[in-house]
Amino acid sequence: MLKYLINLLFPKLCLGCNSLLLTNERTICSSCNHNLPYTNHHLLKSNDTTKKFYGIIPIEFSAAMLYFHQKGIVQNLIHNLKYKNHQEIGTLLGNWYAKDIETVAKIKKFSEIIPVPLHKKRLEERGYNQVTTFCEALSNELQIPYNSSLLYRNRYSKTQTKKDKENRKEISNALFDVTYTDADHNKHFLLVDDVMTTGATLEACAKALLKIPNSNVSMVTIAYTLS
Repeated sequence: MLKYLINLLFPKLCLGCNSLLLTNERTICSSCNHNLPYTNHHLLKSNDTTKKFYGIIPIEFSAAMLYFHQKGIVQNLIHNLKYKNHQEIGTLLGNWYAKDIETVAKIKKFSEIIPVPLHKKRLEERGYNQVTTFCEALSNELQIPYNSSLLYRNRYSKTQTKKDKENRKEISNALFDVTYTDADHNKHFLLVDDVMTTGATLEACAKALLKIPNSNVSMVTIAYTLS
């Protein structure tokens, strides 16, 4: 009875389209689930994400789970994850995507999962890193250690959303660095972010990780923005 009253007063809404969730639905509704724009990048040797880094940095594997469209389901999910503290979205998507990249993970032998970090000031403001639960879900499902302390952001910057590609790259290249020991040598890092747009942030993070002797870098994101 109490649960019924709570649901009546505070109905659970789909985080993809804001419609009322049915009794057997969690986080997103069946319609949004059915209409998620999967990229299938993990099945393609060359895809939208790999082309971002040709001739710039050596990337072993690169893929995004979903396509990001303005005013679409994925934009709503990312907004709710990033700004509304709906971290359950990351867990749900991470559990799903782990099944897609399970074979790749076995072939590539990823050593650790590395999140794109927030500056400590931004982390204090938001209270969480929006990719943490996605990373943790991948880590749990794929049995790959999650390391959030290796890569760090050394300078606070305002959002890059409205900056053009060249400005974003110039800013991002100075933002990231690594703290490592001999134990971090000879590893294959799986770098994870929420959305890939220009690729500037991921490029800067990958360059920082590649400072570690004999390291390799792969990357996945929740979404990829079509330009």
